[in-house]
Amino acid sequence: MAELDYRSCFGAGQDVEVQKRMLSVPKIDNLDDLIRELREAFATEYVNIERVQDLMSAYNSNPRDWIKFAKFDPHRYTRNLVDEGNGKYNLMLLAWAEGQGSSIHDHANSHCFMKVLDGSLREVRFAWPSESEEEEEKEMQIIGQTTLKTNDVTYMNDSLGLHRVENPSHTQTAASLHLYSPPFESVLLFDQRTGHKTKGKCTFWSKYGVRTPFSAISAKLDAEDYENN
Repeated sequence: MAELDYRSCFGAGQDVEVQKRMLSVPKIDNLDDLIRELREAFATEYVNIERVQDLMSAYNSNPRDWIKFAKFDPHRYTRNLVDEGNGKYNLMLLAWAEGQGSSIHDHANSHCFMKVLDGSLREVRFAWPSESEEEEEKEMQIIGQTTLKTNDVTYMNDSLGLHRVENPSHTQTAASLHLYSPPFESVLLFDQRTGHKTKGKCTFWSKYGVRTPFSAISAKLDAEDYENN
């Protein structure tokens, strides 16, 4: 797939140009409508990042649409596959129990769209550590922090840095919808204190609402870490 067109409008909030673009976005009543429109948006070689964000923004989260995908685990957040997008992207629901968060990670040169479906999430962005900083075990530099509320949409790729996502609430769960294009199976995980990195596999806790098999033995035998399962 050709590189997505990234311009300056993501995160523009109530910018007039964004409002004008939204006039051309079809009415999206439910998650099935969103999936259909996303597949159409990715049907050609040229995909506009703003268009994808607008589609995800046009969907007003309704738990009745996505609750079957929201599989929570008391020990770690879960990644639950919703749609494979004809091989051009993965659409997944991430379920965050109280206080859970991800590691600091990259996105394997993919484009990442995230929409909060329920609760709120805190995104902390970090600068990439240099090779010399990795050797010196230098604390990673925070370059931004945002709290995203229900129905907020954001965009991320490796040129914008690294990030960590976490549920800041200790009393409420959270859920978010993520689109990664192209799909990837591993990421780099970073230690905030040292900048050191390790490779982590990305696995699904469930696919289409059904629990996936996961072998603890294979995880122990594999030298790589697992971002989650």
